[in-house]
Amino acid sequence: MSQGDATLSRSTVALDIVIVTYGRSDLVRDCLDSLESAMPGVPTRVQVMDNDSPDDTADVVEREYPSVLLTRRAGNDGFAVANNAALRASESTYALLLNPDTRVEPGTIDHLIDVLEREPDIGMIGCRLLTADGSLDHAAKRSIPSVATAAKYFVLRALGRTGSDYVRPDIADDAVADVDAVNGAFMLVRGSALAEVGLLDERYWMYAEDLDWCVRFRKAGWRVVYDGRVIAHHLKGGSSDGARGLALNYQFHRSMALFYLRHLRSGSTVVDVLVVAAIWARFGLSALANGLSRATGRLRETTPHG
Repeated sequence: MSQGDATLSRSTVALDIVIVTYGRSDLVRDCLDSLESAMPGVPTRVQVMDNDSPDDTADVVEREYPSVLLTRRAGNDGFAVANNAALRASESTYALLLNPDTRVEPGTIDHLIDVLEREPDIGMIGCRLLTADGSLDHAAKRSIPSVATAAKYFVLRALGRTGSDYVRPDIADDAVADVDAVNGAFMLVRGSALAEVGLLDERYWMYAEDLDWCVRFRKAGWRVVYDGRVIAHHLKGGSSDGARGLALNYQFHRSMALFYLRHLRSGSTVVDVLVVAAIWARFGLSALANGLSRATGRLRETTPHG
């Protein structure tokens, strides 16, 4: 990863790639290995911000990837805070926020940088994201949800289906289009746009900070673009071991409420109170359902079988 040499001075870096880690050194290794062959043809610095991983993630990065700039943080104070710590010190032309549970295909970053070079009004761009089974990560191209579209989305998810307008079914997977939002797992942003819009909102510990950022970019007049001609792979939830536990589920619903109050207020206090109450009611129901599911699973494990 010669172009990611940590000794590059701030003035010579054209691209900062920022990866926030918390455990799962196996996934982090896969991500960094993929960057070896996907490294773009511009001076690039790869930064790993480790949020006090409970395993050997930071040691693996330090030992196996000496060209990566590793920051060992003292605690896990969230995705936005850790990314901001790297972005705040960046003077690069572009910055790529990359999840540790991603793998980048060769040519993807170069292609997207070329698009940004040709179209200076694009502030942020994302690519087509494929999940572990090869299907599209629908969050790669999104509209900002209204109360109605959010309700439709969650109902369909509960039924094991997709198709809500929230995930932009009108845009072909391999198309190029302006969208309301791309996925925080892979967000390539223009440095000058970042300087104007500002950093991620640190009130979001995790979840929805990417939606919030995209809204702010567009409000400042910058385009947010989905480019499905190139891909990266996203093992969704990999860095948090799959299904959300109670703490992460709480943060998810808290972020939903924050996002609603910041960007989707109805103008009616009564409606806003009802919507926020509905979000927390959904949290309560999902937490109860998850608790019952785990209790049932434990019961099955301890029940003798004839």
